[in-house]
Amino acid sequence: MKIVVIGDPHGALSKAKQIPLSGTDLILVTGDIGKADLMQKMAFENHTRRKNGLPEIEYSAKKKKQTFLEAYESSLRIINYLRGVAPVYVIFGNVESSNEDTREQSREIGLELPFLYNRLTPMKRVRIINNRLANFNGIRIGGLEYFSDVSWVKEFKPKPYSERFKKAREETEKAKRILNGFGKGLDILLCHQPPWGVLDKVSFKGAPKDWIGKHAGSKAILNYIKKYPPRYVVCGHIHEGKGKKKVSKTEVINVGSSGDYFILNID
Repeated sequence: MKIVVIGDPHGALSKAKQIPLSGTDLILVTGDIGKADLMQKMAFENHTRRKNGLPEIEYSAKKKKQTFLEAYESSLRIINYLRGVAPVYVIFGNVESSNEDTREQSREIGLELPFLYNRLTPMKRVRIINNRLANFNGIRIGGLEYFSDVSWVKEFKPKPYSERFKKAREETEKAKRILNGFGKGLDILLCHQPPWGVLDKVSFKGAPKDWIGKHAGSKAILNYIKKYPPRYVVCGHIHEGKGKKKVSKTEVINVGSSGDYFILNID
């Protein structure tokens, strides 16, 4: 069986079309489907301002909606193309918004925003496997959506720290429950961020300077691998970490982004 894992597409449809998909049985997408240029620019700019003791820029509701739609619309273009080739299993990364997050953002800016989950769910040959176990022709695949790991918050110290730490603790406990539910015997763990200390070091030149050299992976995922080693873990998120590394009995593959892919041939 030929499974093509596509690293975070980030809306780069022209690059996605260059991936050799002939004869593909299943496509897996590691999250961050849509373009996030505006989102990243705004986040990095305010991070730098906070570090320099400056007030954050308060972007207009119109600008925030534009940022949301950039990711939403480009996500639809990517998925529509891929599902025309083969069945697609996808998880959400940190670019995508859950229905709950979308409602919250809509209330915050006072403008209606579309629900990506609701738009993708009825599509033929598309399956969102956020926090779910899927079986494709006998191949067991666990899908874990992006979550804020306590290890990341401790390393990067985002503000407001106590609020971010509390949320991360809740999300990490949820992720641990989901991973333990997958248990042993998993063929593929499809997740967004890499395991902690494995292909997860930030070196992207556009990142804030105080992020460079830090690990941005997940200790919850690393501990799961050590306890219940799946055959493969495929991820993205830290694009400069693209590569392969063996952890216990597991082949960890950071697939990369924007046209990067990896082919798994599984019997």
